[in-house]
Amino acid sequence: MKTQTVIAFDFGTRWIGCAAGQTLTGTATPLPALRARDGIPDWDELGKLLEEWKPATVVVGLPLNMDDSESELSARARKFANRIHGRFGLPVVHWDERLSSFEAKGEILEQRHSKQFKREGVDSLSAQLILESWLRSQG
Repeated sequence: MKTQTVIAFDFGTRWIGCAAGQTLTGTATPLPALRARDGIPDWDELGKLLEEWKPATVVVGLPLNMDDSESELSARARKFANRIHGRFGLPVVHWDERLSSFEAKGEILEQRHSKQFKREGVDSLSAQLILESWLRSQG
């Protein structure tokens, strides 16, 4: 199988976490998070990111409730994913991200002092965990 680059987004209303990975190793790296205004990113900035990485697929984390139901944020994440597909013509996959932010916060707190937690945030680490989970499922 040919190695492919994949980009993942952890959708949020103020920040959208980003990570890039590839199918050969199944690993991902966090990228700088994108600022968002009420969930709307700077589409030019997002377009530059996609142009730079040229992903074969985009994975968007879908924040489901623990009972598998969707929330308002799930609907907004789906809309964000649909806009990426519509604007950039890339295949977009929705991926269950229920525990990624929780896991990311734990990793940051484990690795660093909690003062850095606020400064560095959790969004792109969450995107990394979402992407690595999706990559594992493709194996």
